[in-house]
Amino acid sequence: MHVALWEPEIPPNTGNIARLCTAVGARLHLIGRLGFHLDAKSLRRAGCDYWPTVDLAVHVTFDDFLAVVPAACVWVVDNPAPRTYTKVAYADGDCLLFGNESSGLPASVRGRFADRLVGIPMPTGNVRSLNLATAAGIVLYEALRQRHDW
Repeated sequence: MHVALWEPEIPPNTGNIARLCTAVGARLHLIGRLGFHLDAKSLRRAGCDYWPTVDLAVHVTFDDFLAVVPAACVWVVDNPAPRTYTKVAYADGDCLLFGNESSGLPASVRGRFADRLVGIPMPTGNVRSLNLATAAGIVLYEALRQRHDW
C-alpha cells in the first residue's frame, strides 16, 4: 500500500503519517510544495527520530507522482464524497491520496478521480474534517484489513 499527501503543511501530521507508514510497511509519497523542510534538524524538531526508516518518495509535481503510481491505483480521500472508504475493494499496490490540512485537494484532482473518490462519514456534521493523520490511519487500516484479513 501507499499513502500520498498533497502539499502537506503541518510537520507533526506528516510525521505521524510517516510513523504509521513505517509501522505497516506502506510507502509515503509527498507531493508538491511542502509546508516544512525535510532536513535533519527540522525532522528532529517534529519528533521524527524514526525518519531514516520511512519508505519515502518526494514528487515535485502531481504528474511526477502519477509517473510512479498509476492513476488506476489511486483512491482519493476527501469530503464530501459519493461513497465511504469502507464501500470499496482495495488492492495491493493501491495508493490513498489525501489533501492538505487547510484546503484539501484541488478541484482538478477531485474531478479527475471522481470515480475513485471516497470519504469518511462524520454523521453529526459538527466538524468540517478530521485531523489528517487520524484520517490516514482510519483509511489505511481498512485497506490493510481487507488485504490481510486483519
